[in-house]
Amino acid sequence: MSAPGGSLPALAAAVLQPGFVGTAPPPWICRWLGEGLGSVVLFARNVVDPEQVAALTATLRAERPDVVVAIDEEAGDVTRIESARGSSRPGNLALGAVDDPALTEEVARDLGVDLAALGITLNYAPDADVNSNPANPVIGVRAFGAEPALVARHTAAWVRGLQAGGVAACAKHFPGHGDTRVDSHHDLPVIAADRARLDAVELAPFRAAVAAGVQAVMTGHLLVPALDPELPATLSDRILGGLLRDELGFCGVVVTDAVEMRAVADRYGFAGATVRALAAGADAICVGGEHADEGSARLLRDAIVAAVVAGDLPEERLAEAAKRVGQLAAWSVAARAERPHRHRPSADGSTVGLAAARRALRVTAAHGGVGALPLTGPAHVVEFEPPRNIAIGRETPWGLADPLAGLLAGTTTVRYTEADVPADPTAGAGGRCVVLVVRDLHRHDWMRAAVARALAARPDAVVVELGVPALVTGAVHVATHGATRAAARAAVGLLTGR
Repeated sequence: MSAPGGSLPALAAAVLQPGFVGTAPPPWICRWLGEGLGSVVLFARNVVDPEQVAALTATLRAERPDVVVAIDEEAGDVTRIESARGSSRPGNLALGAVDDPALTEEVARDLGVDLAALGITLNYAPDADVNSNPANPVIGVRAFGAEPALVARHTAAWVRGLQAGGVAACAKHFPGHGDTRVDSHHDLPVIAADRARLDAVELAPFRAAVAAGVQAVMTGHLLVPALDPELPATLSDRILGGLLRDELGFCGVVVTDAVEMRAVADRYGFAGATVRALAAGADAICVGGEHADEGSARLLRDAIVAAVVAGDLPEERLAEAAKRVGQLAAWSVAARAERPHRHRPSADGSTVGLAAARRALRVTAAHGGVGALPLTGPAHVVEFEPPRNIAIGRETPWGLADPLAGLLAGTTTVRYTEADVPADPTAGAGGRCVVLVVRDLHRHDWMRAAVARALAARPDAVVVELGVPALVTGAVHVATHGATRAAARAAVGLLTGR
């Protein structure tokens, strides 16, 4: 059975965006590019340094010049290019705290230029979610904020900036992952809002992204009963076709969030979710965060072909999806031709990002804390580590200990988790200044209790919040609005006066 524009296996391969293991493309990826594969996605495991990434993408392009090379680089807590050190740019919440759309556009363009120089053509960013639920376990600082109009204007600015830098933007997670206590990596979140609330809150940033010319939109694995009471957004024609295409007027590529995530894979199967997503209107299937092997890609390709043969997936729908991926590839080729990109990212990262992170700092001082900064001597840094956010990844470092120790001789550090935090977290501080470093303090009962005990022992301690600053405590509280390397450097500069 043939299909318009190519064989069924080739069309099925064209709509996949698989990941792979290694710092160079494995033979199967190179072979598949010659057989119709249209895209790949890079993860932190594929990144060593800028020279290596540029060589990797050049190898991919030698096999297929118009290959779409995607990455999940939010330039905040979620970073792949700088995962070994932490992002040298502030994340969305920091940019929202500054609330200067021109700055957001500048930071995103700076990132776009860097990514384009490395051969990246599609970035799974910006996060356009409105983080209206402070207990959200997976969005948090990844959002520009909790106010729809603010998120909308910065989403549009981020899209404009990134695409001006030569890289296609991808607004996520449609129709909005902000109002939930459930992480879709683990289970299916339910967004209980009615349609009026969705229009006023969740959908506002996506309308702004479409108006700004965003090239791609990523679906969220979310059940939104007001839009479709049965199917998650990724698998819903009502949401992808009726809402995103017809109502919002989006004409670009619809990319799924990782199809192996449990919110859909546990209910519909790895291959079943893939076929259902394509039938519903998705154009590209993101896969390979966990299933990063040829066998998994072949399983999905064969399932797509079988669904077409069985009549479960219209052949015309598959051809349409492949055509849209091809149009994105053509946009990327044109963008590269317009910008030679001889630039290479610097080893130290973005200077624009550090300046933006400094602008995002917010200090709250109670009466007893006035004049406590800068610190006048060595510090005892106590860092409280929450459970990891799978979207951020285990490998990305965070915290203030290393940069502070580099500036204040005699500084000591400890890091505690829920399992090992002592009765007095400040024990061992001696006469040093105490710095308590937290991450989403409002979300973790054990952390709040530990910080309360620490402040009882050392009321002069400085609290530095690297997450969402929903709970302000202590005589001096510093909010960075993110745990990036840029945020840490900005905070350390404030603490030390340097």
